[in-house]
Amino acid sequence: MSRTGKEYLASIDDGRVVWHGSERVKSVVSSRYYRNAAASFAALFDAASNPDDLELFNYRSADRLRQRGFQIPATVGDLLGKRSMHEAWARYSFGFLGRTPDYMASGLAGFMAAKHVFEGDVYDGRQALERLYQDAADGSKFISFTLTNIRPDRRVPLSRQNSGGADIGVRAVRETDGGIYVSGVKAVGTAALFSDEIIVGSIEPLDLADTDYALTFSIPPATAGVSLISRQSYEANAADPRDNPLSSRFDENDAMLVLDQAFVPWERVLTYRDTKAASAIWWETPAYVYMAQQASIRFATKLRFLAGLACLAARANGLNDNPQVRMTLGRLLGYVEMARSMVLGAEADHEMVPGTPGAIAPNRQIVYAQRIVAAELYPKFVHELRMLCGGSLIYVPRSVADLDHPEVGKVIASYMATTDQSAVERTRLLKLIWDATSSEFAARHAHYEQFYQGAPHVYFSQMATENALSAYGAFAASACDDPSL
Repeated sequence: MSRTGKEYLASIDDGRVVWHGSERVKSVVSSRYYRNAAASFAALFDAASNPDDLELFNYRSADRLRQRGFQIPATVGDLLGKRSMHEAWARYSFGFLGRTPDYMASGLAGFMAAKHVFEGDVYDGRQALERLYQDAADGSKFISFTLTNIRPDRRVPLSRQNSGGADIGVRAVRETDGGIYVSGVKAVGTAALFSDEIIVGSIEPLDLADTDYALTFSIPPATAGVSLISRQSYEANAADPRDNPLSSRFDENDAMLVLDQAFVPWERVLTYRDTKAASAIWWETPAYVYMAQQASIRFATKLRFLAGLACLAARANGLNDNPQVRMTLGRLLGYVEMARSMVLGAEADHEMVPGTPGAIAPNRQIVYAQRIVAAELYPKFVHELRMLCGGSLIYVPRSVADLDHPEVGKVIASYMATTDQSAVERTRLLKLIWDATSSEFAARHAHYEQFYQGAPHVYFSQMATENALSAYGAFAASACDDPSL
């Protein structure tokens, strides 16, 4: 069964090295930069351990309950159960917490569904995978990852990116009977600050010259030699939750992982010195597809929330019956159903996992298509929501607290109040919309939705597989064979 939020917070208050600018953060649990986001993740664990909702968030494995993210689905009912769990957690943050614990839990389930892929030519990581999975599932652990290799010069292999003797990619610098010592830098550790362990690897294909960097392992953030360099905390600038209701609670952060002679026991090494296996574990298992199920459900939930904001904005401006506004609202609601339909379609047209009897996964091609649709829909959605608000997003007061000022408060109230809304209600709504669409937090989310499932040149190419191109081409060519022509 899932641990409680209190237990989770205690586990990550472990002295891990985190830098926010030049400041060494003593505790991610109590720091003003991260404490609210940590509390939000803790709330998810509390929800999963609530006795009234055990069936929603957990499944029975042998004689114990485990968080549904770790479940390897064997039936449509299992897929639907996982969808309900993913959606419940997504609703808590309105879709703004992207890398919740069920994300990589689903990835581990995908690894286990096709664990034969971990039997590489150089190293067999199957036993290490089984130990990691059992440990994470039994302890309801929050696993994050850093998979992005920094390539200042994309013309050359990772092994030739280093300058001044510094490692950019991560490699083993020493090997012992007990494990390996690793050094280097990885990006981008979304929510890594808040996780129990970080999986370090490469989801992209590696050059044959990059053998030294072709490794995958899991490491706790408090390990000696591990440090995390945080980006700017949006939470720290959200002084009043009434002004920043999203960024004050749901800034999951993104950090750079720095390793300096950090020790990883063999029991946590999943692939080693094998360029094929390092990438294959993500693409030749259903790991990515299982993670994408969570991502697509979260995305649909987020669009539903933004559509709700659009409805409230139209109502606040008295434009509910305006034909043009109703067209805009209809378009946004259509986008929501488009996103939801891709979730349902991938489940309905599910596939068997090759090489593994019994395991099923959402349809891979629909999952790949969802990445394209999501990246293109999100900026359109945000733009339409801004347009509905018009100039009101610009003249909104500096803070809701300004309405309490004895001199300027009355002036603000005179132009912020409407027939149907008080000045406080309207200001809080516009502050919420600004936080969702136009703040620095919102800009990060716009970028996140474009790239968190990969760069466009990657996922467009993955859609255009030779099999797909040939199948569509053959279908089109069949028209020339019609005897009636």
